[in-house]
Parts: sequence; C-alpha cells; structure tokens
Amino acid sequence: MAEEKAKYEEIADCIMEEVRAGTLQPGEKIYSENELVAMFGVSRQTARHAVSVLEQRGIVRRKRGSGTYISGGEKTGRSGRTMRIAIMTTYVDEYIFPSMLKEMEGRLSLAGYALQIAFTHNTVEKERMILKGFLKEGTVDGIIAEPTKSGLPNPNLEIYRELERKNIPVLFLNSSYPELDAVHVSLDDYLAGKMVTEHLLQCGHRKIAGIFKSDDGQGHKRYAGYMDALMEQEIKVKGTRIAWFDTCELKEMKEDAARYLRRISNCTACVCYNDEVASQLVGICKEAGVRIPEDLSIVGIDNSDLAGRCEIPLTSARNPVKELAGIAAARMLEMLQGSCGEESVELKPELVIRKSVRILTEPEELGTAARSE
Repeated sequence: MAEEKAKYEEIADCIMEEVRAGTLQPGEKIYSENELVAMFGVSRQTARHAVSVLEQRGIVRRKRGSGTYISGGEKTGRSGRTMRIAIMTTYVDEYIFPSMLKEMEGRLSLAGYALQIAFTHNTVEKERMILKGFLKEGTVDGIIAEPTKSGLPNPNLEIYRELERKNIPVLFLNSSYPELDAVHVSLDDYLAGKMVTEHLLQCGHRKIAGIFKSDDGQGHKRYAGYMDALMEQEIKVKGTRIAWFDTCELKEMKEDAARYLRRISNCTACVCYNDEVASQLVGICKEAGVRIPEDLSIVGIDNSDLAGRCEIPLTSARNPVKELAGIAAARMLEMLQGSCGEESVELKPELVIRKSVRILTEPEELGTAARSE
C-alpha cells in the first residue's frame, strides 16, 4: 500500500505541477505563506516547509525582503549563459539510468534549462572525447557527470580541472574521483554492502561469498562494507570466496560460470555487487542445479526493477535513485547560482526483503530499517 503524502509534499507537488503547466513562469513570484495556509488549510510551519523543499529542489529562490520566485527567470538575460546543462552517464537506457535521467530532466527543465545528454559506455576514451567537446564548444553551463571506471587511475582528471578553471561547475553522480575535490551525490555504497551482509549474518549465514566490480569506486566501497560486516562478527574473510569482475566481463558472467561456481562452492550465501549481477548469478545457479534460496541465498544492491522481476525475487538494498537524481539537479542549480555549499551527499540505503534468502536461524533484531515485499 502506498504511503500517504505529507501535507508539505502535497503543496510542493501542486506548485511544481503549476510550473509544468505554465501557470507559474520562471521569475514569477509564488504564493505567500498566508496564501498557502488559506489554500491548503495548513499551518504556517507546514507552508514554510513546503517552500523550503521547493528551494532545495532548485524550483524556487528567495529574495530577501521581496518574496519567493520561480527559478530561471533571472538567468535569461545574463550574458555568457547557454541555459544548457550536460548530463554524462556511463549508460543511458538500462538498469537504473532511465529513471534518474527522467527525474533530472524534470527538475532542470522547470528551472529553464535544456539538457545535453551524453554517455560514455564506461570507457575513458569516450569520456575524454565528450569532455574535450564541452571545453571546445562552450555550449554548457554545468555538467552532472557519472565517473568512468572510478576504481582505476583516470587520465582525464586534468580536463575536469580545466572545466572548473573555466567556471563550468562539475557535480559527480553515483561515484567520484578521489583525486578531485568535487561535490558528489551518491548512495552510501559502503553502508549498502555492509547492510546486505549483516542481513545474511542475522539469518544465520556464516560462509558468505561475494562478487564485486573491480573498476569502479562503488564496487570497492561495497566490498569494504561486506568485509567489515564479516570481521565485526570475527568471521575470517577468505579470498577464495570472492570474485572480482570488470565492465567488460559483466555481460559475460554466464560464459565464465565455472569461475563463479567455484567461488560460491561450500558457501550458503552470496553478496552481489548489484541486482544485475545477482540476477545473472540466479541463472548460473539454476543451470548448475543450485537451488535459490535452499542451497544458496543471494542478495543484491540497488533494488532495481530487476530485483522484483527476477525468477527468484531478490532481497536488495534500495538505492533511492529518484531522490538522488533530484538532489543532484538541485545542487547543480545551486552551484550555477553561486549558493551551493561544497558538501557531498551520500544517501542511506534501505533493506528490501524478498524471497532470495533462506533463514538458517531465527533472525536477530535488525539494526537497520528493512521492509518486506
């Protein structure tokens, strides 16, 4: 059952709908707190909260002593502005990316910006070509970028620094390059890895394998969370139970099934880098006669559509991708307005329990929020 929206969210959504419909235009003053109180029958505090939410999303801006206005109108006459923001991701039409792009497009277009979409296929060569194009053409005001192979040394860091020197702000999405002092918005990947591992431990599992991505920072952090969860229970982390893969090998998991089956051999559970990996592991196990969850429990990360659609619905740590994308868009607008603090945001995961985990012993009290589907 869907949760009922809070009143302040209803007010914020109503104003956003008026902006989408053109009833409220960029630069136009919105309703006063008194008007919102009368329109929605709420307290001044609730009305004020709704306006703060809109401000955090970059939909409105406050003018001291004047009021609150729809964002975007103040920029149309500024020289040097293209009113275009680039969004550069590794992929564009699969996994969690479509919903993220849709959310960012909605938020940024409300503020009067057009989008320029680019994707790197997670290759540094394509990333370099795209970044050089931004520098040469000067057609974007800011860039929201998902790093390419952030777990490896990257030859394109100097191009990012040159963009900053040219006052083109860059905000990183999902991961970041540790060598760059830049704002990023992402899931708390360490906590996600730790959360799903702790759930397996709480269900009585002790021999827990892991499959992680080697060439991005998210894989390293999720592995660190997995490792710490085991060590805190004084369980030895065995390298023979861990399989690493890179971007090129992700689509070839079934062709390399024997390697993954060796890693999970004699284990009762496995932590997977994400739901895509977990879903492929379910298929590998099925062909090998390994029953899920009777013989092997599997957990994923991201709670993507794949988790629910999988032949064995997957327990997974929810990645709040819509909220993450909305915050990234709002932060970029703040950066362009010169009002953004240099603080990164890492959102907390939530455990979503489905049918892919076998309970060996009665689970202990969960230390983190969890829900069942």
